[in-house]
Amino acid sequence: MTSDHAMLALEGIGLRIGGARILEGVSLEVPAGQMLGVIGPNGAGKTTLFNVVSGVVRPTAGRVVLDGVDVTREPVHRRATAGLGRTFQTSSLFPELSVLENVRLAAQARLGGATSLVRIPRAGDAATTRALDCLEEVGLAHRADAEASGLAHGEKRKVEIAMLLAQDPKAILLDEPMAGVASGDVPAITEVIRRLHRGGRTVLMVEHHMEVVLGLVDRVAVMHHGELLAVDTPEAVMANPTVQSAYLGEAM
Repeated sequence: MTSDHAMLALEGIGLRIGGARILEGVSLEVPAGQMLGVIGPNGAGKTTLFNVVSGVVRPTAGRVVLDGVDVTREPVHRRATAGLGRTFQTSSLFPELSVLENVRLAAQARLGGATSLVRIPRAGDAATTRALDCLEEVGLAHRADAEASGLAHGEKRKVEIAMLLAQDPKAILLDEPMAGVASGDVPAITEVIRRLHRGGRTVLMVEHHMEVVLGLVDRVAVMHHGELLAVDTPEAVMANPTVQSAYLGEAM
């Protein structure tokens, strides 16, 4: 489900570091409830764009607007509080804690409680209930008591998504969710992401697995040399001669 309301808007985003142009004139609107895939060759600026959106890097030009509010100068934690969630290419779990404890910490932060690592989860508290609901949503409720360090990489990705859900974000950035995941685990994680979309959440995803992107998203944004080359439906983007030349290298 999508709406005409832009949950996330990028307005003329530019980034220069030491005189080098990293991003240039990136303008993009993502309506509430839409899933957008961001593709492009290595070095195109995809992860850098996510860093700008999430507040890891401040742009040298342009604005980032989340749900109508300019967050360009807000730090990462304030953007998270405002409703922006993100996963990274590398795991961000506490390996010595259980699956439930990892997700519960995220829920606790969202509910305004302390995020102590030594506090034992209680079956009836709000954060634990929220965490269990999120684990159920990603299909990992049966692994709640498992230690995070013992999980397969695909399971870790699911836990990270559950941690995002526990924070109830308005918009979710998924930075290469299939990176390092065994091929046999890709369909299950793809289905988890599909359910995020069906639940009405706004999702932006950087991913190199083209079959995953094309099977999930409403629109595709193509990055090339730090610029936005095209934004359209998957079918239109794949048929775009400019995209074929610059990104795919040959006609499809």
